[in-house]
Amino acid sequence: MKKLLLGMIGIVAMSGSAMAADLAARPYKAPPPMLAPIYDWTGFYIGANGGWGRSHNCWDIVPVGAVAIADGCIDRDGGVLGGQAGYRWQAGQFVFGLEAQGDWADINSSHVSVINPLFTTGVKMDAIGLFTGQIGYAWNSALLYMKGGAAVTRSRFDVNTLAGVTVASASATRWGGTVGAGIEYGFASNWSVGFEYDHLFMGDTDNSFAVVNPLVAGALNRIHQDVDMVTIRINYRFGGAPLVARY
Repeated sequence: MKKLLLGMIGIVAMSGSAMAADLAARPYKAPPPMLAPIYDWTGFYIGANGGWGRSHNCWDIVPVGAVAIADGCIDRDGGVLGGQAGYRWQAGQFVFGLEAQGDWADINSSHVSVINPLFTTGVKMDAIGLFTGQIGYAWNSALLYMKGGAAVTRSRFDVNTLAGVTVASASATRWGGTVGAGIEYGFASNWSVGFEYDHLFMGDTDNSFAVVNPLVAGALNRIHQDVDMVTIRINYRFGGAPLVARY
């Protein structure tokens, strides 16, 4: 009986050892790696923007055969509202793009003429266009970028009596340059919102009135213009998945 009991104990011990060896021999399968989503900025987009603009205008009078005579400068603020369309492509964390932007503006300025204080001179800017290239750096769904290119504005120049009667006017579409910077954040599938600042260098433009210049007969009016814009933007990007899996 004692021998039988010892034999059974030995068999159980050997069986347990075999089971333990079998369990140890089984391969361990690691869980799948975690996927970290990243935002992809590549694609065509359209959007809307709105905000604030400031126009800095200096008006000079240029008599025939004479040097320009300064007639004063003035700054004036106003609203801007418009849209933009463009294309971006992403290489690693760098983002490159091209964009066209058009805005309606309501920025008017006027002051009493220094040369002839019986009149006021005024500038009204009602349209702004930007055609720019972009380069940026993306941290997942956040994008910081710089931009630069061409700018165009549409303005009207008036000479008024002190009673507000317009006695001379001229309109001009003028071209210049622009630089700017912005930050944009992808907050939902294909949607992003951003904040942007732009400075427009419009330079000097000589204009002539259809009538005799009431300030100085026969003289041209030379207007220097710089524009600052601060806008909030929202964009919708077409096509593609907004999130890409990264191991």
